[in-house]
Amino acid sequence: MIVESLTDSFSFARELRLLSKSDFSQVFDQPTRVGNRAFTVLFRSNLQNHPRLGLAIAKKQVRLAVDRNRIKRLIRECFRQQQHQLPNIDLVFMVRRDINQLDNAKIQSAIQHIWKQVAKKCAR
Repeated sequence: MIVESLTDSFSFARELRLLSKSDFSQVFDQPTRVGNRAFTVLFRSNLQNHPRLGLAIAKKQVRLAVDRNRIKRLIRECFRQQQHQLPNIDLVFMVRRDINQLDNAKIQSAIQHIWKQVAKKCAR
């Protein structure tokens, strides 16, 4: 049986997630911030050899659980596809209230815009 490493697969393994309070705290302490109409993203370099994703989708911003879950699915899927182009950073996605007015295609394009902003800031 051959086991693929994280760098070879496009899965969204547990190692690619921010799970603990301390993981999130490290990002919230001294973040670099990017954003657009739909999202605010905080990120910070990590000591891992891969990027990690955290989601902070507030009930205050997106009332219905079905909408929060849809947004999380879209973010995870875009991250899964983009993970090999991202530097070694921890990202925390937060939503803005305007996201309720956007359909899936517009949310995906907003996420793509975030990836470009992150790449630009990391290149500095």
